[in-house]
Amino acid sequence: MKRGRGGDVRSWALWVSLWHLSGGVPYQPGEGRRREGRGRFLFVCLPRARSGDGGGGGGGRRSGGAAAAAAEGAFATAAAAGPGQGGPGRCGARRGTVNILARLRQAQLCGRGLTRGPQIPEALLKERDKQAKWNGIPLLLQRLYENSHPNSDFSQCQSILKEISPLLSMEAMAFVTEERKPAQESTFPNTYTFDLFGGVDLLVEILMRPTLITQKKNQKISDDLIKDCLSILYNTCICTEGVTKRLAERNDFVLFLFTLMTNKKTFLQTATLIEDILGMKKEMIQLEDIPNLSSLVSSFDQQQLANFCRILAVTISELDTGSDDKHTLLAKNAQQKKNLGPSRAEVNQATLLNIPGFIERLCKLATRKVSETTGTSNFLQELEEWYTWLDNALVLDALMRVADEETEQSSTESSDESGFANTSTRNQLPQSMKIMHEIMYKLEVLYVLCVLLMGRQRNQVHKMIAEFRLIPGLNNLFDKLIWRKHSASTLVLHGHNQNCDCSPDITLKIQFLRLLQSFSDHHENKYLLLNSQELNELSAISLKANIPEVEAVVNTDRSLVCDGKRGLLTRLLQVMKKEPAESSFRFWQARAVESFLRGATSYADQMFLLKRGLLEHILYCIVDSECKSRDVLQSYFDLLGELMKFNIDAFKRFNKYINTDEKFQIFLNQINSSLVDSNMLVRCITLSLDRFESQSDIKVAEILSECRLLSYMSQMSVRMSFLFRLINIIHVQTLTQENVSCLNTSLVILMLARRKDKLPFYLHTLQEMEYTKKYPGFILNNFHSLLRFWQQHYLNKDKDSTCLENSSCISFSYWKETVSILLSPDRTSPCAIISYIDEAYMDTDREFTEE
Repeated sequence: MKRGRGGDVRSWALWVSLWHLSGGVPYQPGEGRRREGRGRFLFVCLPRARSGDGGGGGGGRRSGGAAAAAAEGAFATAAAAGPGQGGPGRCGARRGTVNILARLRQAQLCGRGLTRGPQIPEALLKERDKQAKWNGIPLLLQRLYENSHPNSDFSQCQSILKEISPLLSMEAMAFVTEERKPAQESTFPNTYTFDLFGGVDLLVEILMRPTLITQKKNQKISDDLIKDCLSILYNTCICTEGVTKRLAERNDFVLFLFTLMTNKKTFLQTATLIEDILGMKKEMIQLEDIPNLSSLVSSFDQQQLANFCRILAVTISELDTGSDDKHTLLAKNAQQKKNLGPSRAEVNQATLLNIPGFIERLCKLATRKVSETTGTSNFLQELEEWYTWLDNALVLDALMRVADEETEQSSTESSDESGFANTSTRNQLPQSMKIMHEIMYKLEVLYVLCVLLMGRQRNQVHKMIAEFRLIPGLNNLFDKLIWRKHSASTLVLHGHNQNCDCSPDITLKIQFLRLLQSFSDHHENKYLLLNSQELNELSAISLKANIPEVEAVVNTDRSLVCDGKRGLLTRLLQVMKKEPAESSFRFWQARAVESFLRGATSYADQMFLLKRGLLEHILYCIVDSECKSRDVLQSYFDLLGELMKFNIDAFKRFNKYINTDEKFQIFLNQINSSLVDSNMLVRCITLSLDRFESQSDIKVAEILSECRLLSYMSQMSVRMSFLFRLINIIHVQTLTQENVSCLNTSLVILMLARRKDKLPFYLHTLQEMEYTKKYPGFILNNFHSLLRFWQQHYLNKDKDSTCLENSSCISFSYWKETVSILLSPDRTSPCAIISYIDEAYMDTDREFTEE
């Protein structure tokens, strides 16, 4: 284990104190974490829920082999010893060479026969303990079983657990540092033995016994005993395969654990175990099944509520079955037909919203300021060395408590020079940790708010977080916390490699950007990202252009907008333009700004951003820096499309920046390098060209003749080339949320052709291109299938068509009419695709199946 910078003894001492405080429960970064295809996002290397069987991810899968082999060998030897070894009349003597370990395992699976260690003769266990290297665990479990019978006062249980706990804690510590060892050396025999002899089931029974047995007097278990049980269970989960999965299958135990969260003394251990279990649960838990959920949440202080959000993250996010973009729409549609009602995640979201004051408390947590009297930068840099172990608010809670206790203790020490130095050091540590503590809290809270903003109750959530001034609060924290400067020291989290730039600081920034994206997307509350002066600027832009002021701007409640000299959107633009070329933030920054422009095209919104140099910044990144990242390129192309759509001033600025043939060719090369990524920009240029050509304004005519981009797109051969390629790169079986825009862009090109009565010409040209490229019927058959799927997908009663209308300014009825005309079965119709496919190559009746 690392001991801080230069082997700092104080850092090591605090970690050891934390270890003892938390009952030997180490936090495993990345375990039980949330799913990243949430509407989302795939984004940088955020911790994800485990997919393997075993509480500790990969470590759990490696643990069973060697430990099991050693135990089986010892048991086989013991069983083979015969009557002389086992004692007359004893189980071992009667069974002879029967492998007792196999019987134990079989019984645990079927529930019959030898189901737990205490059923094995004590003499046999004592005799074979040393040879099997059980470290006395089976015997300790026998004592624990005998002292935990119904109506027991559990007086002896805790002392027994104190003997067991260090044996398991050592293995848990080894698990934390196991990446330094070869996989074959990674074994955890103590936790394996503890589980094999029924330790896990016995602890569950002890914890739940007061709720399961009717007694003359209420049976109470001490807080310390509960903490020991929870800590041992957690250590066993992370080191031994299958334990977490078994606990997750016991719904009664999972719900019982929530009742333990009412006790602040056991909250940390309970929350850590619950999160680990829920990460393995096949079926999402129903929050409404938790006893007295509303009063439970109301009883939490702010720290507990923030940590509870870690658990909520698993319950309100759709189960992770892969990256959202990688799932085909065909599969999603089939799944939606099976699941007619709301999903469990959606039901859980509604349950949370019904808890009085829940959203208000989250907003207060998210916008809570950090104390200005933080420690020196040296202490913050030292903390960054600890990220490997401390990237969890639960662990930070425990560490803060240790630091506070040490501070209190130091006040009673002698006041000599050494005592003063120690007091100063201890006082500085909790202060310097407040920033990281707050970052971890805000991470959890922002994630929950982000998921709720993307759910079915979006409008209700929007109304509440606007009322509770979430956006102004985040604006006030922007410089001092969210986008604060941090040291340039290399940071590597547990479970990640040195090339991963993931850290709590970075994760907070990305979560913040995702929240802005969800908040702004197609919602009039997006204007809360501005301050009053900036709202006045929007009104002035509309007045100068002699166009009606945007209604949402007029209706914005000025008491809820950002304070200060700059609003949140302007602050974001400032850091966006300063971002290094290789930064992972570029993608999320562009997405957040683009979401502000989505919806009905607003000239005032576009000009507000154009005045701040956004277009030039985007073109610099695409052309001058020749960005290679596909994700960043896609986000920039999408943003550029929204920024330029129907805006003659934007095309003028484009032409002024792309002022040489060389620059223009680089720009085209970037577009053509991946049409899936750039098709939204192609759609924007096509729509803008069509509108400009219908106008008689002299200024528009000038830009049409001067702008390289518009002149290029005005060529019929160019439009046909884009159309052919757009249809060719997608198929029904490969359509995803990411590339379905290619189908809609091809439809936009044909709808504009239909307006000018050129649809037959376009279809005939596609037919000719098929023959030229020696693919007769291939493109048109594929397009016919794509349009059939389009009807199934977009004409669904639950599908929102406003996005298509807003992105194109073409009514959805015209979209539907055009698709119907193209799919007409009449081979004599000049606008029907089928009329341009020779019968020999006809293949338009194929069923949609996943391949």
